[in-house]
Amino acid sequence: MPRNRGTTSLKCKRRAANPMREYDHLPAELRIWLSQAVLPWRAGSVQRAFDKAVARTGDPELALKELNDIQARLVAKDAPKVWGGAYPARLSS
Repeated sequence: MPRNRGTTSLKCKRRAANPMREYDHLPAELRIWLSQAVLPWRAGSVQRAFDKAVARTGDPELALKELNDIQARLVAKDAPKVWGGAYPARLSS
């Protein structure tokens, strides 16, 4: 049965935990970030990545920017596998 994550080559694992409970326990800034995320992040993954980024930078705002960078790298890695090597199409100016 298809799920709501769409077409992706990224790893998928079944979890025993309650994803909504994990989401509800995230800080507000991470819930906001997740609500606008491009990829289907798990709450635990976002929390770990955010904690590492805060430990590295010492600033939650910079940590959120690092999450955006991580997400951009994952999309760049996955896009050719999903849409082919010509993605994104270059528009002539």
